[in-house]
Amino acid sequence: MPHVRLAAPAPTRPGVLLPTRDLAVAWTLMVLLAALAWVLTVGQSRDMGMEPGTMGLAFPLFLLLWVVMMVAMMLPSVAPVAITWVWAIGRQSAGPVRAVRITEFVSGYLLAWTGFGLLAYGALAATGRLVDGNPGAGRWIGAAAFLLAGLHQFGPLKRVCLRHCRNPMFQLLRYSRFRPWAKDLRVGAHHGLYCVGCCWGLMIVLIPLGFMNVAAMAGLAAVIFMEKLWRGGPWLTWAVGLAFLVLAALAPFQDWLLPGLEMSDPSMDQMAMDQMEMDQMAGRMF
Repeated sequence: MPHVRLAAPAPTRPGVLLPTRDLAVAWTLMVLLAALAWVLTVGQSRDMGMEPGTMGLAFPLFLLLWVVMMVAMMLPSVAPVAITWVWAIGRQSAGPVRAVRITEFVSGYLLAWTGFGLLAYGALAATGRLVDGNPGAGRWIGAAAFLLAGLHQFGPLKRVCLRHCRNPMFQLLRYSRFRPWAKDLRVGAHHGLYCVGCCWGLMIVLIPLGFMNVAAMAGLAAVIFMEKLWRGGPWLTWAVGLAFLVLAALAPFQDWLLPGLEMSDPSMDQMAMDQMEMDQMAGRMF
């Protein structure tokens, strides 16, 4: 029997299968962008109170602030998918090309959340009008928001969309067959729709907790991140759902659970303004 000599495998060119440096740069930029969005969100929240509705924001300004919030809250959990997509499909691309492709993916992703922001603005505007006409309605609006969020955590839409977000590789292979035109933008938007389906229930609790409640946003961002990336994410989903159901039962009787649905006291606001003016006068004198 003739001796068959097996050829040695060709050496892998460094930087193609595992471009460590490029990956580190991509992750660093993602983290910095999310951190900047958090800084902007916290700074804006300090200039705004906490009251029902849109807090007087015009629609374009609300939508801009909403997109900044989504960058802060959602970018840490979507970054692994965006980077995996670009490196898996375009591993031969140069660094600048990858940066453009990631930007397109994230833009498409944010486009999906911008569409949800339109619905959020309408819901907040309607809530503000209801609470303004009947302050007692805030308790039941808050209870309904918590109840809907809790039921969504156990629903089939959450289960299907969360499965996609936790294990996106099969879907990414399907995305690779998309037509080339604006491919990364469309892939990002498609993945964003799955993310909206997974997380819209978490977002609506900002109605009772406060649209600009930074602590609530940080807590929800942590839940979203762990649901998608932590091994025990499905268990966390159910635990959060149970917590929301408990809050729904308590909301009609506990006003402190509804900071985003409490009407501000005009007399207290005037006192705060008077105190601020006195402080400013004292500062000019001394």
